[in-house]
Amino acid sequence: MKRLMLLTLSAAAVLVASPGIAKRHHKAAAKPAAAAAAVRAELKWGPAPPALPGGAEIAVVKGDPMKKGPFTIHLKMPGNYSVPPHWHPTDEKVTLISGKLVYGMSDQMNRTGATPLAEGASVTMKAKEHHWVMTADGAEVEVSAMGPFMITYVHPNDDPRPKEAPATKK
Repeated sequence: MKRLMLLTLSAAAVLVASPGIAKRHHKAAAKPAAAAAAVRAELKWGPAPPALPGGAEIAVVKGDPMKKGPFTIHLKMPGNYSVPPHWHPTDEKVTLISGKLVYGMSDQMNRTGATPLAEGASVTMKAKEHHWVMTADGAEVEVSAMGPFMITYVHPNDDPRPKEAPATKK
């Protein structure tokens, strides 16, 4: 009986202490945000690869998007930028860091039917799910996925990669 009473009192003490524990945990969670800001300040930016429409900049946060395995990148998109309907062979998690971004899950871009993504919010584009993004004033996103990064445009004419010149007859 004493043991049961001791267990009950111990459980009650943990429940009473929980708000303090939660507060300390919340404060600890704020430190990674500060660390993330410091990491963002140190990112090395360069032009996005030719698989994306021109004008965007990319920075690798971790991993290597061209190799097998997890990677995280940041992508800065200028004003009036869009990535036409496309899909990837793996899931892609997109988090809006700053700016305004809308997206859609369809084969056609449609700003009026687009879903806005709030700063700090994420959306997961499932593997092979057709989707697109656009911004009016520019945005920065974080993209996490499994490499190697591959993108297939729903409409081949939307693919910004250089087309191979037709072979000439000799």
